Amino acid sequence: MTQLERVLVIIPAFNEEANIEAAVEGLIKSCPQFDYIVVNDGSTDRTATICHEKGYNLLNLPVNLGLAGCFQAGMKYAYQQGYDCAIQFDGDGQHRPEFIEPMRKKMEEGYDIVIGSRFVEGHKDVSMRMIGSRMISAAIRLTTGVQVMDPTSGMRMFNRRMISEFALKLNYGPEPDTISYLLKQGAKVAEVPVVIISRQGGESYLKPTVAVNYMVRMLLSIFLIQNFRKR
Repeated sequence: MTQLERVLVIIPAFNEEANIEAAVEGLIKSCPQFDYIVVNDGSTDRTATICHEKGYNLLNLPVNLGLAGCFQAGMKYAYQQGYDCAIQFDGDGQHRPEFIEPMRKKMEEGYDIVIGSRFVEGHKDVSMRMIGSRMISAAIRLTTGVQVMDPTSGMRMFNRRMISEFALKLNYGPEPDTISYLLKQGAKVAEVPVVIISRQGGESYLKPTVAVNYMVRMLLSIFLIQNFRKR
């Protein structure tokens, strides 16, 4: 097993003034052994101001790049600073820091990607979002032969090799279609049971129509576009 000592928690944040302080303070209190970086994605509210006032480690993007660009900026930082692994940790308060260490330990078994999964032990309901999750999970299994129970979980940890992929290659977003693509390239993926809580404040961008469009886009990408993707 490989000892992964240097862990970076990447916290993408866009207009999270209602949540960012609680998310960062909870992380610092629960996991002082891990480094973190808040990546402010061109927020128009007080997200950056709060981070400055509190003295948080901050990478301040001058414009909004969206989640893919924002997360890639964090991965570039992780790569340049020589971290062993990096984890995506939402700034909206939904991810719980006590699950980071079990994910790190799982990664030490030799995995490239470890997903914090709501459904290793739990069950999916019958909402539209969970129907979409089932369809995406089935698409990944059909195209890669690997069962991923929670493909839409945003709590994902990546080892050094994957950090390099995200930092140095183009068109890598932290989405299920990228997980599918990386599986096809030989990445080893595991899931660890976690609990993800409801957003504590602010407003989610994932409205019903957005969720449907997202599902369709992911399925098209997994079944079709990934076949033409260049490294």
